[in-house]
Amino acid sequence: MTELLEAYRAIQTFLGQGGWVLNWILILTFALWVLIAERAAYYLFSHRKVFNDAVAKWEARPDKRSWHAAQYRTMLISQAKQHIEANVALIKTLVAMAPLFGLLGTVTGMVAVFEVMKVLGTGNARAMASGVSQATIPTMAGMVVAISGLYFSFALKRKADREVERLSDTLVQE
Repeated sequence: MTELLEAYRAIQTFLGQGGWVLNWILILTFALWVLIAERAAYYLFSHRKVFNDAVAKWEARPDKRSWHAAQYRTMLISQAKQHIEANVALIKTLVAMAPLFGLLGTVTGMVAVFEVMKVLGTGNARAMASGVSQATIPTMAGMVVAISGLYFSFALKRKADREVERLSDTLVQE
């Protein structure tokens, strides 16, 4: 219990040093990883049913040569694609936003440093240290979030593209 309390205090201290932007980066990080976990859960538990339903609907169709059959096939692939690619674009957007939030933290931290310099001058380095940490910690946090999410965003996009292509190859027109 003591370790958890100490970890909580360390996180609170870290968030306090980074300024208000760091809280937004924390929220963005939480949303990013929830969406990544949702995509992982989809591929583990739901994707097979979506894929098999599309294949079963196609196989149940007696006509697979006509223009109507081609349109039906396109509709099945499009419907499955909506399930397969859900939230992938949002994940990519959140990954791209993380460094921008870090940059916002840099700007707000530098504004804090300049405010201190305006009031106390350049002789008080200790007073400026708070603004410098507000400028650097969000930048670092934004980059760490972006780099860690970048791999998963590419992997999920690649997986989605492969599954759509596999479905397209499975629904063969005669």
